[in-house]
Amino acid sequence: MEPPKYIGLSEARDVLASMGIELNERQIKRAAEPDATGKRKLPFFVDPIEGKLKIERGTLVSIYTQCRVEAERNSHFKPGSLSNKFDGHR
Repeated sequence: MEPPKYIGLSEARDVLASMGIELNERQIKRAAEPDATGKRKLPFFVDPIEGKLKIERGTLVSIYTQCRVEAERNSHFKPGSLSNKFDGHR
């Protein structure tokens, strides 16, 4: 198990972009800001030393992976069954 890697807003944006999720600076900041109830869309925290927002890289990737898996489970088509639909067999 590798140690946690804490990243800032800019790095988080880069990680998401590498996964095909393009966010602008304003969008990533909004995901990190607390809402009216004090909760953030993503689990960013204020680094006690630097005073900047940070998130653990693996957690960020895991959140998007879990969302994708849940979407696959809730869809009519399962990814594994799609190959049979398009390979020319009837």
